[in-house]
Amino acid sequence: MLKLLLLALSGAKFGKLLASGGSMLLSLVVYAMVYGWRYAAGFIVLLFVHELGHLLAARHRGLDVGWPTFIPFVGAWVELKDRPHDAETEAFVGLGGPLLGTLGALLCYFLARGEADVPWLLAVAYAGFFLNLFNLIPLSPFDGGRITAVLSPRIWLLGVPVLLALAWWRPSPMLILVALLAAPQVWQAIRWRRDSPGASTYYAVSTGTKIEYTVYYLALLGFLAVMTHDVHEMLQAMRPGNLR
Repeated sequence: MLKLLLLALSGAKFGKLLASGGSMLLSLVVYAMVYGWRYAAGFIVLLFVHELGHLLAARHRGLDVGWPTFIPFVGAWVELKDRPHDAETEAFVGLGGPLLGTLGALLCYFLARGEADVPWLLAVAYAGFFLNLFNLIPLSPFDGGRITAVLSPRIWLLGVPVLLALAWWRPSPMLILVALLAAPQVWQAIRWRRDSPGASTYYAVSTGTKIEYTVYYLALLGFLAVMTHDVHEMLQAMRPGNLR
């Protein structure tokens, strides 16, 4: 009986891994039909690396977390089955994704710059830098919202004009979906008070920890902003139509 139970549990884990791989493969096929298979494969790998950063950070803190799920033109995410114990843990898990994702994009950048005939890889690097920069918007459910909440949920109010500016610059149904998901967090930020129950429990973080995460966040934000801009300029200087 015990052997059957262990077999069932291993089968369930395999099924979850298979579902994650299947959603990744579906995204790869869809992206390949639009952008070409090489760019699609590179982009999916960088998505996976980003989510792997969250997964490794969560497991490092002892949280139960599932494998990434992919949806074409929406992105990917990992399911946290355990809620973080405090805002610092949430910030740590939130930082893991863009940090590892940036390293992945940086690797693509150096490989692309080392070979003159792979502009598609430079485009993958740009997508990686932009993806991680986009995720640093200081508004939950973005990673930036999870990181900056270690300071105060009121920081989320700074993300609202950023999201509105993006919606005006590049209108997208995806941004509408994000706005709907962010609305409850914005309302929470508006109602936030220092004497609220969460302020003395979940969001009770030392000043040193706040300074530490502020440095991490601003350094990563600045680096990604510079790399996104510079790689975009490099791509603009190239002849279009080379990405396949």
